Amino acid sequence: MSRRALVARMDNVGDVLLAGPCVRAVAAHVDSVTLLAGPRGRAAAELLPGVDKVVTWCAPWIDLEPPAITSASVGAFVDEIRALDLDLALILTSFHQSPLPLALLFRMAGVPWIGAISDDYPGALLDLRHRVEGDPPEAERALSLAEAAGFRLPPGDDGKLAVRQPLPDVSGWTGEPGYVVVHPAASVPARQPSADRSAAIVAALALAGHRVIVTGGMADRSLTAGVAGNYAIDLGGVTTLPELAAVLRDAGVVVAPNTGPAHLAAAVRTPVVSLFAPVVPAERWAPYGVPVALLGDQHATCRGTRARECPVAGHPCLESITPEQVVMVAEELSAGRPGRLRTGV
Repeated sequence: MSRRALVARMDNVGDVLLAGPCVRAVAAHVDSVTLLAGPRGRAAAELLPGVDKVVTWCAPWIDLEPPAITSASVGAFVDEIRALDLDLALILTSFHQSPLPLALLFRMAGVPWIGAISDDYPGALLDLRHRVEGDPPEAERALSLAEAAGFRLPPGDDGKLAVRQPLPDVSGWTGEPGYVVVHPAASVPARQPSADRSAAIVAALALAGHRVIVTGGMADRSLTAGVAGNYAIDLGGVTTLPELAAVLRDAGVVVAPNTGPAHLAAAVRTPVVSLFAPVVPAERWAPYGVPVALLGDQHATCRGTRARECPVAGHPCLESITPEQVVMVAEELSAGRPGRLRTGV
């Protein structure tokens, strides 16, 4: 008898990419995996190995711009899940999110077995209530849920992030591999350096002799144009997510704040200079499984606040990073010298 599983991860691109090892562990033991993603994470869901089908729904308790809750929209979602005729579901969440609203909807849809990480009492909503001690990296936290449900990675799977292959040929944009990518934007302002600081980093890298490519989404085009200036190739708003993955794959190193493309770089095994604002813990959210140089004051006043706008004048946790520091650690990583997880500037 076939077994049909669903894995839910409802956040942004980076969150979905970090769910990849968990998804592969489940996929190794069932006949099909559906990934339930939010609209901001769907493109990443389509890149994950082991995913057979992607379903998208905007969870009103998770999305930063939540839709109105109506009985019609919730009912339609429940009907869509019921039509999948699932045997089990795993709900992945960040530490500050509850899986129970989604578990309730899955129960209404007739899902017979549901597992999730939950500190809250789940009543009849969960068959597996998994708890995680300490502060592990997010990819390991998600994978621990799969393991608790009896799903382990198959032999030969190293448990790192991954994307589907093959990726598109992007050499017409980038030229030969070995350049440096600078991705200046993040999903919230508190996690990204100022445009002036990013532009100074690009200029310093170029003046040190590196070919530099600046990347970003459609909404970032003004930012990437200013950051690239006359020193770099500007691919802001040009690439799809698979094309961006290919651009990052062929880089010698990627310079980025805490944002989805930093995790995408990790998924294509490219070292990352992480310009990391400590509004969330680097232990959980730094790029996983690749050499990383972590820059930024991890003991700044904003530490652990989960702020969307920087609460400290001048954004010192990131603005204290000098272009010279970025050049130095980028050259270390791109030269293949051992990555060091740096905890401050």
